[in-house]
Amino acid sequence: MRLWFGAALLLVVLAWAVSGCPASDREALLAFKASLSEPYLGIFNSWTGTDCCSNWYGISCDPTDARVADINLRGESEDPIFEKAGRSGYMTGTINPSICRLDRLTNLILADWKGISGEIPACITSLSSLRVVDLVGNKISGRIPPAIGDLRRVTVLNLADNQISGEIPASIVQMSSLMHVNLRNNRISGVIPADFGKLTMLSRALLGGNQLNGTIPSSIATMYRLADLDLSMNHINGWVPEELGKMRVLSTLTLDSNWLSGKLPASLLSDAGMGILNLSRNWIEGEIPDVFGSNSYFMALDLSHNNLKGKIPGSLSSAKYIGHLDLSHNHLCGPIPIGEPFEHLEASSFANNDCLCGNPLKTC
Repeated sequence: MRLWFGAALLLVVLAWAVSGCPASDREALLAFKASLSEPYLGIFNSWTGTDCCSNWYGISCDPTDARVADINLRGESEDPIFEKAGRSGYMTGTINPSICRLDRLTNLILADWKGISGEIPACITSLSSLRVVDLVGNKISGRIPPAIGDLRRVTVLNLADNQISGEIPASIVQMSSLMHVNLRNNRISGVIPADFGKLTMLSRALLGGNQLNGTIPSSIATMYRLADLDLSMNHINGWVPEELGKMRVLSTLTLDSNWLSGKLPASLLSDAGMGILNLSRNWIEGEIPDVFGSNSYFMALDLSHNNLKGKIPGSLSSAKYIGHLDLSHNHLCGPIPIGEPFEHLEASSFANNDCLCGNPLKTC
């Protein structure tokens, strides 16, 4: 019985070795290729023969069953084919829905080709094994598939630097494994889902450079793994939630170039873990809270182009480190504090205020 089973297993392995990937996977890849044009590097020249698991550029298969597992095509790479050509990649065409027949696909990477257009096939939401979807740096348009939340195993969703429109699908909060989402520099509108905080595994949420409106959802403050939040260059309004300064690991918060108003939360400035804070080009008013201390360590603190008034807080001189500080274009007045953080700053950091004085500006 054992001999029979071993012989049968050997025949299966030999069959895979001879035939390679299933014909259905090969046909799906060839249809995918047929919708794309890559005129300079010839990366598709290797897509010949019956075994798409063997030496097809950018294609990897599961060794246990020879099913296609990865499509990894990057237009900016250190691969010798790019170095030899002395150029980055350029590809046009569209993403053929035939990829949805690759039902064992775990990674779909079609990044930085600059010219790929059309919409994301809605059927990709049926690929339940997907872990990475990376389509950054193309000209993809249309909407994010409404059922994107069905991709429960995806950890990275990168659709940045495209021409995607429509709203963030409400179903996105069902992507329970999502750790990194990047939707920067598209044409996405509407509001951030109110229950965005359900994405408890998320460490980076990069939504800047879109047309988002509404307020910052309070649920974001419950995301205990979130370290980097970028909502810059949108149309977001309302106040900056005080709770953002109380998040456990949030260290980079960029909210610049929105329509935010209200007062500057003291928690954002007193949080020892906050390293980059950019609230510039909003309508924030009131005084800068005097809450800095010896644990304050800002690689960048930008509060420029707001309606802040009053003095620069004296406690800022006790900060452990401030690499870049910009308080320009406000209504601040009075002497600039003396201390190490201010010794390397230029006059531009304090320009266009009502009546600031002292080094590096004119003396009082």
